[in-house]
Amino acid sequence: MNTKPSLSQTKILTFATRFDEKRTRYGRSSVSATLSSKPVYSRELKATEETTRIDPSNKTNASNEDSFFSKIAINYLSKTLQDSAGMSSSSSSKTTGYDSLVDTATRVASNLNTKQQHELVLIALDRAFPTVILSLVKMLFPPSKLSRELFALFTTIFFSWLVGPSEVKETEVDGRKEKSVVFIEKCRFLEQTNCVGMCTHLCKIPSQIFIKDSLGMPIYMMPDFDDLSCKMMFGQDPPEIQDDPVMKQPCFQFCKSNKSYGVKH
Repeated sequence: MNTKPSLSQTKILTFATRFDEKRTRYGRSSVSATLSSKPVYSRELKATEETTRIDPSNKTNASNEDSFFSKIAINYLSKTLQDSAGMSSSSSSKTTGYDSLVDTATRVASNLNTKQQHELVLIALDRAFPTVILSLVKMLFPPSKLSRELFALFTTIFFSWLVGPSEVKETEVDGRKEKSVVFIEKCRFLEQTNCVGMCTHLCKIPSQIFIKDSLGMPIYMMPDFDDLSCKMMFGQDPPEIQDDPVMKQPCFQFCKSNKSYGVKH
């Protein structure tokens, strides 16, 4: 008899990953991941599952407040990530809306190391946005004061469904003031996942790479893990991953491993 796998089952869902010879435009081998439901007895994997488990006391559900178009965008991103990971759509059938996106991200974080997480999100973003549109934007809006301000404005208007309400802030670049910083008062993804590692490896790092490589716009994302806010600074190159201050950020207090997540988290 067939059974539908879930995170609550005694069997831990794992990814069987396969790297092929094909290289992506990011210079890495593409990763194909599929779900299996074989029992896993590794203490390391069990600890990882506990690390990414959501704290019910902190989780808020605003899915019912999403607009019709927001729900379409959320479901599309969730489905794209599931397809990129080789996840069966039935494995997340019990969750819908933003909960489905969080559930998918949790499964990915629980079963792939940080580098594989970056690669998988980049593959999903490649699938989600037509290359011709990205190339056109890159050509029409090379880095400049105008393009940085337009990117910031565009983010606040079209991506509130993903990160929550945000606003454009003024900053100074080369002695000139410009409105190219997006301030997210409380990031929805970070609040819903309640996981430092998922914020960093499934959002911040791959987003910085994707926006720079696909749109030609450097961006530095600075999450604040104390109040769950985040700054997106368009036009500013981020530090190298190993030098980024967030890599020294420990887990939230409720994380069972209670350690930094420079390794799989």
